[in-house]
Amino acid sequence: MSVKSLRQTVQGLLPSLTPVRFVTEDGTPMAKPPAGYTEPPVEVLRDAYRRMVRGRRFDTQATALTKQGRLAVYPSSRGQEACQVGAVLALRPDDWLFPTYRDSVALVTRGIDPLEVLTLLRGDWHCGYDPAATRVAPQCTPLATQALHATGMAESLRRKGGDGVAMALAGDGATSEGDFHEALNFAAVFRAPVVFFVQNNKYAISVPLARQSVAPALAYKGIGYGVPCEQVDGNDLVAVLAVLTAAVEHARAGNGPFLVEAHTYRMDAHTNADDATRYRNDEEVERWSGADPLSRLETYLRALGGLTDEDVATVREEAEAAAAELRTGMNADTVSDPLELFEHVYAEPTPQLREQRALLAAELAEADETTTLQTQED
Repeated sequence: MSVKSLRQTVQGLLPSLTPVRFVTEDGTPMAKPPAGYTEPPVEVLRDAYRRMVRGRRFDTQATALTKQGRLAVYPSSRGQEACQVGAVLALRPDDWLFPTYRDSVALVTRGIDPLEVLTLLRGDWHCGYDPAATRVAPQCTPLATQALHATGMAESLRRKGGDGVAMALAGDGATSEGDFHEALNFAAVFRAPVVFFVQNNKYAISVPLARQSVAPALAYKGIGYGVPCEQVDGNDLVAVLAVLTAAVEHARAGNGPFLVEAHTYRMDAHTNADDATRYRNDEEVERWSGADPLSRLETYLRALGGLTDEDVATVREEAEAAAAELRTGMNADTVSDPLELFEHVYAEPTPQLREQRALLAAELAEADETTTLQTQED
């Protein structure tokens, strides 16, 4: 390869020097729109706004349910709605989404019943929806393992001859895991149609970004594997959707993987079990609240004439109705069968598993018989 060709190749991998942005933090358009990206139509932005409002209301409702003890745990994504909604809207229904534990809003945006989304976090099942039917993998708690799963699915789609794409969502902490780098390398070598979307919310639980990496941006982590990269303002829905749409089109066209880093912020604690005041101050949180993705998009759409007071009121009413429906659904007690513990462990249960199941079944039967006798005696 000549020096000129090598230089062109390297330039083609590099992200923008600053995150791609269409809309400023106060909701006004940039004086000079970013080159190389197409702004989504107003109707698409209106739909995104509606989904972001509903997503945030879902998030705050889930947080409240956790405080009431009706969820075992909930990792809030308040402040990251532009990333989660933008990721889903950039995909086709037949594409695959591989979420993390913090991407519940993305699942709701994908059309999954909120009650089914919370099944995992409620502790009822490992997954409350059908991954094959929704083309959404189970939410992933181990960091970065979903990147490998997404790459494998993308390679499967490529070998089958279709034009499907897989998108792996990840946090900034996941980029420090070996699985993340293995996925990038495999995807690049085999030109798998996968988009790696890193939501850099500045903290891996309590570890700040500066203690994870000194790279100019996490987007640069793809260059060593020959993966083109981009960084985007993760609180600007317009920019997120524009960049991710381009990344998905790149992968769908057979050009291999793409890495996108979104600069955003986790407004709430890591989970309800975390005390974020121990590692960040109120001034930092307040500063980021001024870059709120929802108010930014609302201001921008109002200026375009794409959103009215009536529209805003309607969307908020829809979000409140959805929250009320979620509360009602969560009030219903779930009926569980202890023997379900042994289901879906292996395609063909092992002799040991069958033995354990039989022992538990016998204990349950004995307990039921004892309860029945006590009831009769009473």
